[in-house]
Amino acid sequence: MISVDEHRAAVTELLGMRPVVHRPTAECAGLVLAHDVRAGVSLPPFDNSAMDGYAVRAADVADAGPDAPVELPVSADIPAGRTDIPDLRPGSAHRIMTGAPMPPGADSVVMVERTDGGTERVRIFARAETGAHIRRTGEDVPEGSTALRAGTVLGPAHLGLASAVGQDRLAVYDPPTVLVVSTGTELVLPPDELRYGQIYESNGVMLHAALTALGCRVETVRSVADDVAAFRAAVEPRLDEVDLVVTSGGVSAGAYEVVKDALTEVGVRFTRVAVQPGGPQGRGRWNGVPVVTLPGNPVSVLVSFEAFLRPALLSALGHTHVDRHRVRARLTETLSSPGGKRQFRRGHYTPGEPGGAQVTGVVGPRGGPGSHLLAAFTQANCLIVLPEDVTRAPEGEEVDVLLL
Repeated sequence: MISVDEHRAAVTELLGMRPVVHRPTAECAGLVLAHDVRAGVSLPPFDNSAMDGYAVRAADVADAGPDAPVELPVSADIPAGRTDIPDLRPGSAHRIMTGAPMPPGADSVVMVERTDGGTERVRIFARAETGAHIRRTGEDVPEGSTALRAGTVLGPAHLGLASAVGQDRLAVYDPPTVLVVSTGTELVLPPDELRYGQIYESNGVMLHAALTALGCRVETVRSVADDVAAFRAAVEPRLDEVDLVVTSGGVSAGAYEVVKDALTEVGVRFTRVAVQPGGPQGRGRWNGVPVVTLPGNPVSVLVSFEAFLRPALLSALGHTHVDRHRVRARLTETLSSPGGKRQFRRGHYTPGEPGGAQVTGVVGPRGGPGSHLLAAFTQANCLIVLPEDVTRAPEGEEVDVLLL
């Protein structure tokens, strides 16, 4: 039996780092930037108006007020997008729209709300300070500066900024194409009718969702019988098309462990990990393709994904933070755990109120430790972690909690 940390390290090493590819900027949401992005232009790229109003010389409206408006001729209209910008002569105004370039000679903008909105002549009812309502060139991002740094997880604002500084493609770590294979002669796909002794397949659905959430491209084979030849026939022809194979089921110590029987001879290593649930695990390569094998019970699948596969994939995709957020919380009831194993229990965490009686928050289990109790996972928002040296955690004791 090996430790949780040993198996996690082995899976992380197996997956390594994903290659860097250049994708259209709009298709990079959720991916990790591999190279710094330098600004090809300044933001803003020119001085422009922050308001709809009138571009003026501040000196020309210095005496304007509610009861003593200054009246100026309107010599030009400057909408956003105009490129031939006429100079502003002293004693005149240009009507200007938000985002439009400031005309040479103007040093401030008067909001339209402080005028009568005239188009040929305008009455201005408020003075303007020099520089008022002007967005200066480069005040957001100077040309040539680093707009985005490598390692950034790209969200909408990052992608908008990348496009704004002229990037139509970005260097990102390429998510893998993953083949998910669920094994078990007992598995039936909904909505086919179940016979006695059969169950509906669910692991493939869960793994597809979990992997897709990380940006992976996912293909599934949702029901492979406990037959080595059938397993090989379903998977081996597709190895050239995928970057990773993830299986569920068939890895324990029973008489019909199809994954273990099929892959031991090709070099995949099977072991027991000191974890509950999810002890039987495997990892290795099949024709050069990384393979991670998970147990068959649904809770074991999800816990194994959280403990081993998720952090390994995030690391491969360039993330620097690969762990779930960890907090401390007080137990609402006593829990027991097998000695020598790290137990992950489904739980519901309620944060404490700063300055209140529950600063650290509280957590209670959802369902028992059984690896078949999937419904309890739907009521959980965290995993309660009981270390290997803990066999009993009494009510009120503080424990580590991984927020899901």
